[in-house]
Amino acid sequence: MQIIRKIPVKQVLTEDSRAQLKERFYERCTQLDKECRQLAFEQKKLERKSGISKTEVERRFSKEISRRRDQIRWTEHQLNQLEVLPNGSELETDEVEALIDVNEGDSWQELIEERQIVIQDGKVIRAR
Repeated sequence: MQIIRKIPVKQVLTEDSRAQLKERFYERCTQLDKECRQLAFEQKKLERKSGISKTEVERRFSKEISRRRDQIRWTEHQLNQLEVLPNGSELETDEVEALIDVNEGDSWQELIEERQIVIQDGKVIRAR
C-alpha cells in the first residue's frame, strides 16, 4: 500500500537565496495587493446592481480582502525575518507530497518520523 505524505522543503539561506526569497516575497505582496484592489472594484460593481443584498456582498468581499491583507502582513513579517536571519539558517520555504510504501511488518514509527528535503542554491544537499 502507498500513502501520500507532506514533506517540508527547507532552504539554506545564502546571499543568492536571500535575494531570490526577497524577490519572491515582494512579488507575492504585489500580487495580493492587486487582488485586493480587484476585489474592491468587483464589490463596488456588484453593490450597484439591483436585486443583490449589499450587506451580503460587503460581508463576502470584506472577508476575502481581509484574508489577503493578512497574507500581506505575514509575507511582510517573513521579509523582516529574512533580514535578521544569518547565512546558513534553514528556512521552510515549500512543501511537497511524497508517496511512501507501507507494508505489513514495517515500523510505523519510522514511517511517520519527520522527513525533510534541504536545498542550497537550487540543489538538494540533504533528503532526511
